[in-house]
Amino acid sequence: MKAKICIGVAFLLGISLSQGQTFSEKIVKEVSFETKTLSNTLIVANINGGINVIGYEGEKIVLEVTRTIKAKTANRLEQGKKEIQLGMIDRADTLIFYVDGTCNKFGRNKSKEQNWGTEEGWSYNWSDCDGERCTIPYDYTLNFSLKVPYSVNLLVSTVNEGNISVANMKGAMRVNNINGDIKLSNITKEASASTINGDVDVEYVKNPDKACRFYTLNGDINAWFQKGLAANLSFESYNGEFYTNVEQLESLPVMVEKEQQENGMRYKVNGNRFKIGNGGVPLQFETFNGDVYIKERTN
Repeated sequence: MKAKICIGVAFLLGISLSQGQTFSEKIVKEVSFETKTLSNTLIVANINGGINVIGYEGEKIVLEVTRTIKAKTANRLEQGKKEIQLGMIDRADTLIFYVDGTCNKFGRNKSKEQNWGTEEGWSYNWSDCDGERCTIPYDYTLNFSLKVPYSVNLLVSTVNEGNISVANMKGAMRVNNINGDIKLSNITKEASASTINGDVDVEYVKNPDKACRFYTLNGDINAWFQKGLAANLSFESYNGEFYTNVEQLESLPVMVEKEQQENGMRYKVNGNRFKIGNGGVPLQFETFNGDVYIKERTN
Protein backbone atom coordinates (compact mmCIF):
# COMPACT_ATOMS: atom_id res chain seq x y z
CA MET A 1 0.00 0.00 0.00
CA LYS A 2 1.42 3.33 -1.06
CA ALA A 3 0.23 5.92 1.39
CA LYS A 4 -0.34 9.48 0.27
CA ILE A 5 -0.10 11.59 3.38
CA CYS A 6 -1.16 15.17 4.03
CA ILE A 7 0.08 16.49 7.36
CA GLY A 8 -1.03 19.66 9.08
CA VAL A 9 -0.62 21.19 12.50
CA ALA A 10 -3.89 22.80 13.50
CA PHE A 11 -2.65 24.60 16.57
CA LEU A 12 0.22 24.81 19.01
CA LEU A 13 -0.24 25.90 22.57
CA GLY A 14 2.33 26.43 25.31
CA ILE A 15 1.03 27.61 28.66
CA SER A 16 3.07 28.47 31.73
CA LEU A 17 1.32 27.40 34.91
CA SER A 18 2.08 28.15 38.52
CA GLN A 19 2.67 24.46 39.18
CA GLY A 20 4.09 23.51 35.80
CA GLN A 21 3.84 23.95 32.08
CA THR A 22 1.66 22.48 29.34
CA PHE A 23 2.22 22.05 25.63
CA SER A 24 -0.54 20.90 23.29
CA GLU A 25 -0.81 20.47 19.54
CA LYS A 26 -3.25 18.95 17.08
CA ILE A 27 -1.74 16.80 14.32
CA VAL A 28 -3.83 16.12 11.21
CA LYS A 29 -3.11 13.36 8.67
CA GLU A 30 -4.94 12.05 5.62
CA VAL A 31 -3.87 8.62 4.39
CA SER A 32 -5.20 7.00 1.21
CA PHE A 33 -6.22 3.45 2.03
CA GLU A 34 -7.11 0.65 -0.40
CA THR A 35 -10.51 -0.67 0.75
CA LYS A 36 -11.15 -3.37 -1.86
CA THR A 37 -9.12 -5.97 0.06
CA LEU A 38 -11.22 -7.52 2.82
CA SER A 39 -8.13 -8.18 4.97
CA ASN A 40 -7.14 -4.51 5.22
CA THR A 41 -6.59 -3.64 8.87
CA LEU A 42 -6.10 -0.44 10.85
CA ILE A 43 -4.24 -0.73 14.17
CA VAL A 44 -4.30 2.11 16.71
CA ALA A 45 -2.07 1.28 19.69
CA ASN A 46 -2.36 4.10 22.22
CA ILE A 47 -1.03 4.23 25.80
CA ASN A 48 -2.36 7.37 27.50
CA GLY A 49 -5.48 8.86 25.97
CA GLY A 50 -8.72 7.98 24.24
CA ILE A 51 -9.63 6.71 20.78
CA ASN A 52 -12.69 7.69 18.75
CA VAL A 53 -13.33 5.93 15.42
CA ILE A 54 -16.18 6.74 13.02
CA GLY A 55 -16.74 4.76 9.84
CA TYR A 56 -17.73 6.47 6.60
CA GLU A 57 -18.06 5.77 2.88
CA GLY A 58 -14.65 6.91 1.67
CA GLU A 59 -11.13 5.76 0.81
CA LYS A 60 -9.03 7.90 3.14
CA ILE A 61 -8.22 7.61 6.79
CA VAL A 62 -8.57 11.06 8.31
CA LEU A 63 -6.68 11.27 11.59
CA GLU A 64 -6.57 13.99 14.23
CA VAL A 65 -4.32 13.50 17.24
CA THR A 66 -4.16 15.93 20.13
CA ARG A 67 -0.72 15.53 21.73
CA THR A 68 -0.37 17.05 25.21
CA ILE A 69 2.77 17.21 27.36
CA LYS A 70 2.79 18.42 30.97
CA ALA A 71 5.87 19.03 33.10
CA LYS A 72 7.00 21.01 36.13
CA THR A 73 9.91 22.73 34.37
CA ALA A 74 10.58 24.12 30.91
CA ASN A 75 13.47 21.68 30.36
CA ARG A 76 11.31 18.68 31.17
CA LEU A 77 8.58 20.02 28.92
CA GLU A 78 11.02 20.33 26.02
CA GLN A 79 12.23 16.79 26.68
CA GLY A 80 8.66 15.48 26.45
CA LYS A 81 7.96 17.46 23.27
CA LYS A 82 11.04 15.94 21.68
CA GLU A 83 10.56 12.35 22.85
CA ILE A 84 6.82 11.67 22.57
CA GLN A 85 5.76 11.49 18.92
CA LEU A 86 3.05 9.96 16.77
CA GLY A 87 4.43 6.86 15.06
CA MET A 88 3.15 5.28 11.84
CA ILE A 89 3.93 1.96 10.12
CA ASP A 90 2.68 1.17 6.61
CA ARG A 91 2.74 -2.58 5.90
CA ALA A 92 0.90 -3.30 2.61
CA ASP A 93 -2.64 -4.10 3.80
CA THR A 94 -2.05 -2.95 7.42
CA LEU A 95 -1.68 0.63 8.68
CA ILE A 96 -0.51 1.22 12.26
CA PHE A 97 -0.56 4.34 14.43
CA TYR A 98 1.25 4.14 17.76
CA VAL A 99 3.08 6.16 20.44
CA ASP A 100 6.75 6.61 19.57
CA GLY A 101 9.46 7.75 21.97
CA THR A 102 8.69 5.80 25.12
CA CYS A 103 10.92 3.10 26.60
CA ASN A 104 8.36 0.44 25.67
CA LYS A 105 9.26 0.18 22.00
CA PHE A 106 6.54 -0.79 19.52
CA GLY A 107 7.17 -3.40 16.85
CA ARG A 108 7.02 -7.05 15.89
CA ASN A 109 7.06 -9.34 18.91
CA LYS A 110 7.20 -13.14 18.74
CA SER A 111 6.30 -13.61 22.41
CA LYS A 112 2.64 -14.52 22.82
CA GLU A 113 2.70 -13.27 26.41
CA GLN A 114 3.58 -9.78 25.23
CA ASN A 115 1.46 -9.83 22.09
CA TRP A 116 -0.72 -6.74 22.09
CA GLY A 117 -3.55 -8.80 20.69
CA THR A 118 -2.88 -9.21 16.98
CA GLU A 119 -2.11 -12.30 14.97
CA GLU A 120 0.53 -10.23 13.22
CA GLY A 121 2.46 -9.95 16.50
CA TRP A 122 2.55 -6.15 16.78
CA SER A 123 2.95 -5.00 20.37
CA TYR A 124 4.75 -2.76 22.84
CA ASN A 125 7.73 -4.39 24.55
CA TRP A 126 6.83 -3.50 28.12
CA SER A 127 9.87 -5.34 29.52
CA ASP A 128 12.03 -2.46 28.28
CA CYS A 129 10.46 -0.22 30.93
CA ASP A 130 12.04 -1.87 33.96
CA GLY A 131 14.23 0.24 36.20
CA GLU A 132 14.83 3.92 36.83
CA ARG A 133 16.35 4.46 33.38
CA CYS A 134 12.81 4.47 31.97
CA THR A 135 11.33 6.99 34.40
CA ILE A 136 10.10 10.00 32.44
CA PRO A 137 9.91 13.44 34.14
CA TYR A 138 6.68 14.53 32.41
CA ASP A 139 3.12 13.44 31.70
CA TYR A 140 1.69 12.94 28.23
CA THR A 141 -1.54 12.02 26.44
CA LEU A 142 -2.41 11.36 22.82
CA ASN A 143 -6.12 11.54 22.01
CA PHE A 144 -7.00 9.95 18.66
CA SER A 145 -9.98 10.85 16.49
CA LEU A 146 -10.33 9.03 13.16
CA LYS A 147 -12.66 8.82 10.17
CA VAL A 148 -12.15 5.38 8.63
CA PRO A 149 -13.56 3.58 5.55
CA TYR A 150 -16.30 1.50 7.11
CA SER A 151 -15.20 -1.83 5.58
CA VAL A 152 -11.76 -1.81 7.26
CA ASN A 153 -10.99 -4.27 10.09
CA LEU A 154 -9.96 -2.65 13.38
CA LEU A 155 -7.54 -3.42 16.20
CA VAL A 156 -7.56 -0.56 18.71
CA SER A 157 -6.16 -0.33 22.22
CA THR A 158 -5.33 2.11 25.00
CA VAL A 159 -4.26 1.81 28.62
CA ASN A 160 -4.91 4.94 30.70
CA GLU A 161 -6.77 8.25 30.70
CA GLY A 162 -9.23 7.54 27.94
CA ASN A 163 -12.29 5.73 26.66
CA ILE A 164 -12.65 3.97 23.30
CA SER A 165 -15.63 4.48 21.00
CA VAL A 166 -16.22 2.92 17.59
CA ALA A 167 -19.26 3.67 15.40
CA ASN A 168 -20.59 2.82 11.94
CA MET A 169 -18.01 0.13 11.11
CA LYS A 170 -18.81 -2.93 8.95
CA GLY A 171 -15.55 -4.83 9.49
CA ALA A 172 -14.42 -7.14 12.27
CA MET A 173 -12.88 -5.51 15.33
CA ARG A 174 -10.86 -6.18 18.45
CA VAL A 175 -10.90 -3.47 21.12
CA ASN A 176 -8.83 -3.46 24.34
CA ASN A 177 -8.76 -0.96 27.20
CA ILE A 178 -7.46 -1.02 30.77
CA ASN A 179 -8.79 2.02 32.65
CA GLY A 180 -11.75 3.22 30.64
CA ASP A 181 -15.01 2.38 28.92
CA ILE A 182 -15.60 0.77 25.53
CA LYS A 183 -18.55 1.73 23.33
CA LEU A 184 -19.28 -0.01 20.00
CA SER A 185 -22.32 1.34 18.15
CA ASN A 186 -23.96 0.70 14.81
CA ILE A 187 -21.77 -2.35 14.07
CA THR A 188 -22.47 -5.52 12.07
CA LYS A 189 -19.55 -7.97 12.26
CA GLU A 190 -17.84 -10.11 14.88
CA ALA A 191 -16.25 -8.17 17.74
CA SER A 192 -14.06 -8.73 20.78
CA ALA A 193 -14.00 -6.05 23.51
CA SER A 194 -12.11 -6.21 26.80
CA THR A 195 -11.45 -3.72 29.60
CA ILE A 196 -10.45 -3.89 33.26
CA ASN A 197 -12.01 -0.82 34.87
CA GLY A 198 -14.95 0.31 32.77
CA ASP A 199 -18.23 -0.57 31.08
CA VAL A 200 -18.64 -2.28 27.72
CA ASP A 201 -21.58 -1.08 25.59
CA VAL A 202 -22.32 -2.83 22.28
CA GLU A 203 -25.04 -2.03 19.74
CA TYR A 204 -25.60 -4.20 16.65
CA VAL A 205 -27.67 -2.95 13.70
CA LYS A 206 -27.23 -6.38 12.09
CA ASN A 207 -26.71 -9.45 14.24
CA PRO A 208 -23.20 -10.97 13.96
CA ASP A 209 -22.66 -14.30 12.19
CA LYS A 210 -19.33 -15.17 13.86
CA ALA A 211 -18.14 -15.64 17.44
CA CYS A 212 -17.95 -12.57 19.73
CA ARG A 213 -16.46 -12.04 23.19
CA PHE A 214 -17.09 -9.19 25.64
CA TYR A 215 -15.28 -8.86 28.99
CA THR A 216 -14.85 -6.42 31.85
CA LEU A 217 -13.40 -6.99 35.29
CA ASN A 218 -15.02 -4.05 37.08
CA GLY A 219 -17.98 -2.80 35.10
CA ASP A 220 -21.22 -3.74 33.37
CA ILE A 221 -21.79 -5.11 29.87
CA ASN A 222 -24.76 -3.76 27.91
CA ALA A 223 -25.44 -5.42 24.55
CA TRP A 224 -28.25 -4.66 22.10
CA PHE A 225 -29.13 -6.97 19.22
CA GLN A 226 -31.76 -6.99 16.50
CA LYS A 227 -34.97 -9.00 16.92
CA GLY A 228 -34.56 -12.63 15.92
CA LEU A 229 -31.12 -13.22 17.42
CA ALA A 230 -29.97 -16.84 17.02
CA ALA A 231 -26.98 -17.64 19.24
CA ASN A 232 -25.40 -19.87 21.85
CA LEU A 233 -24.66 -17.58 24.78
CA SER A 234 -22.34 -18.14 27.73
CA PHE A 235 -22.21 -15.95 30.86
CA GLU A 236 -19.59 -15.92 33.61
CA SER A 237 -19.33 -13.62 36.63
CA TYR A 238 -18.17 -13.74 40.25
CA ASN A 239 -20.30 -10.91 41.70
CA GLY A 240 -22.59 -10.10 38.78
CA GLU A 241 -26.02 -11.05 37.46
CA PHE A 242 -27.44 -11.75 34.01
CA TYR A 243 -30.51 -9.87 32.74
CA THR A 244 -32.29 -10.14 29.39
CA ASN A 245 -35.56 -9.37 27.63
CA VAL A 246 -35.07 -12.27 25.18
CA GLU A 247 -38.14 -14.53 25.23
CA GLN A 248 -36.78 -17.52 23.30
CA LEU A 249 -34.16 -18.54 25.84
CA GLU A 250 -33.40 -22.04 27.10
CA SER A 251 -30.59 -23.52 29.18
CA LEU A 252 -27.89 -25.63 27.57
CA PRO A 253 -26.05 -28.54 29.26
CA VAL A 254 -23.04 -27.80 31.42
CA MET A 255 -19.83 -27.60 29.38
CA VAL A 256 -16.52 -28.86 30.73
CA GLU A 257 -13.31 -27.56 29.15
CA LYS A 258 -9.96 -29.20 29.83
CA GLU A 259 -6.47 -27.91 29.17
CA GLN A 260 -3.15 -29.66 29.70
CA GLN A 261 -0.77 -27.57 31.84
CA GLU A 262 2.68 -28.19 33.32
CA ASN A 263 1.30 -29.16 36.74
CA GLY A 264 -1.51 -31.31 35.36
CA MET A 265 -4.88 -31.08 33.65
CA ARG A 266 -6.94 -27.93 34.19
CA TYR A 267 -10.75 -28.23 34.11
CA LYS A 268 -13.20 -25.37 33.69
CA VAL A 269 -16.94 -25.85 34.19
CA ASN A 270 -19.47 -23.42 32.72
CA GLY A 271 -23.11 -23.99 33.64
CA ASN A 272 -24.44 -20.62 32.51
CA ARG A 273 -25.04 -21.46 28.86
CA PHE A 274 -28.17 -20.60 26.92
CA LYS A 275 -29.64 -21.06 23.48
CA ILE A 276 -31.27 -17.98 22.03
CA GLY A 277 -33.80 -18.69 19.29
CA ASN A 278 -32.58 -21.60 17.20
CA GLY A 279 -29.03 -21.22 18.52
CA GLY A 280 -25.98 -20.59 16.40
CA VAL A 281 -23.20 -18.01 16.70
CA PRO A 282 -21.21 -18.21 20.00
CA LEU A 283 -21.55 -15.11 22.17
CA GLN A 284 -19.39 -14.96 25.32
CA PHE A 285 -19.95 -12.47 28.13
CA GLU A 286 -17.76 -12.33 31.24
CA THR A 287 -17.42 -9.97 34.21
CA PHE A 288 -16.03 -10.16 37.72
CA ASN A 289 -17.75 -7.25 39.52
CA GLY A 290 -20.51 -6.30 37.13
CA ASP A 291 -23.80 -7.27 35.53
CA VAL A 292 -24.58 -8.32 31.97
CA TYR A 293 -27.64 -6.97 30.12
CA ILE A 294 -28.63 -8.61 26.80
CA LYS A 295 -31.48 -6.95 24.92
CA GLU A 296 -33.24 -7.53 21.64
CA ARG A 297 -34.72 -4.52 19.89
CA THR A 298 -38.49 -4.68 20.15
CA ASN A 299 -39.23 -2.60 17.04
